[in-house]
Amino acid sequence: MEFDKDLQAVQQARALARQAEEAQKALAQYSQQKLDAIVQAVAKAFAGVAAELAELAVRETGFGNVTDKITKNEFASRQVLAAIENMTCVGVLNENAREKLWEIGVPVGVIAAIVPSTNPTSTVCYKALIALKSGNSIVFSPHPKAIACTMRAAEIVKKAAEAAGAPAGSVGCLSIPSMAGCKELMEAKETKLILATGGPAMVKAAYSSGKPAIGVGAGNGPVYIHHSADVEKALSCILQSKTFDYGTVCASEQSIVIEAPMEQKVKEIAAKMGFYFMNKDEAGCLAKLLFKPNGTLNPEIVGRPATDLAEKAGFSVPASTRVLVAREQEAGPTRPYSMEKLCPVLAFFVMENEDAVLAKAIEVLIHEGSGHTFAMHAEDREVIRKFALQIPVSRFLVNTPAALGGIGATTGLFPALTLGCGAVGGSSSSNNISPMDLINIRRVAWGKEDVKKPDAEADLVEILTAKILERLK
Repeated sequence: MEFDKDLQAVQQARALARQAEEAQKALAQYSQQKLDAIVQAVAKAFAGVAAELAELAVRETGFGNVTDKITKNEFASRQVLAAIENMTCVGVLNENAREKLWEIGVPVGVIAAIVPSTNPTSTVCYKALIALKSGNSIVFSPHPKAIACTMRAAEIVKKAAEAAGAPAGSVGCLSIPSMAGCKELMEAKETKLILATGGPAMVKAAYSSGKPAIGVGAGNGPVYIHHSADVEKALSCILQSKTFDYGTVCASEQSIVIEAPMEQKVKEIAAKMGFYFMNKDEAGCLAKLLFKPNGTLNPEIVGRPATDLAEKAGFSVPASTRVLVAREQEAGPTRPYSMEKLCPVLAFFVMENEDAVLAKAIEVLIHEGSGHTFAMHAEDREVIRKFALQIPVSRFLVNTPAALGGIGATTGLFPALTLGCGAVGGSSSSNNISPMDLINIRRVAWGKEDVKKPDAEADLVEILTAKILERLK
């Protein structure tokens, strides 16, 4: 039976990839204006069903909450559209008369898009918008835990795109949850690029497919509350971020790091806001739930409210509890609180001084999260500069909720749900992925001056030497 399902999934992947290739040949001839009309129609249609899709995603996956998933869906449609509306991605991008150089945007082709269970509908809209904007077709591979809501989201996008003039096959979605089908889609000869958002195993499979891939890394961002910060405002940002969709955004804070003189003040203010500082026994009980014996995150704790997590762990907390906090001092595979936790749980590091904070933040990120996100609350620009020059991340966020700032909702970063981690994080890009990451640039270059035809080899050497000397002056 499993073999039959895999065979059907492989056949479907092949068919969707072929359809997408034919559709993309047509899309490649579309003007930017025509592509923009398609993108606008998709965004409008998706925003209109934001609530329906949010309810479906929570019901199917059990992750997060409807209110915040509506916000994610609206972000992926309205805010992404606003960011890309005036972009030129295809055709002539730039004409440099001085350098006698043209730059022409060319779509990459068929994109295979992996969709995570934590953002199963918003990711569909976001990836479809950036793909269609840049003249590409796209085929989605849903997470098995989110197959129905992802398919529904893809169907809405497909209908809206085709009604606005996109050729049939521009948007496709696998309907059979099978790793064999996903693998076939990634490795299909028609697929030209993979957009991989998901767990480490899936991202690794994308990079191992033999195709160009844009993947993400683990998010495990520390947040430093500096003594120059407005502590109440900083904790409010962290609370907003860590409870947003119950911690399922990978850019959200995973640990608070402070200097020892700040400890009492931070704990007093935090406790009034709904941060619950667990004792050693409580933290030990919850730690057993966070990860499976093989080291992977336990899906039963993902996107669940803090009170539910405490109950599952066997201890009681006040009904007003919104985030669970565990004291920690080390980072490593035997320290579960030092790792990414996609739920409202934080580690709490108290260090001797500023340099120790810097060292600990780097230690945490090197263990997990290199290249992803770091947050800092401070008014001292010099200390911000000091940390920014040394912290190994692609997104260094200042005085903003990390979950929202990292995806570009509250910062000037491109609004995205695929966050590259750069080479240090094992990714091919450090960008918040935009339509410009989904094109190739063809450069048309004229000779800048006439070159005398040499009569002999010595003349050629003389000419080249003169050129080099001229450039070195």
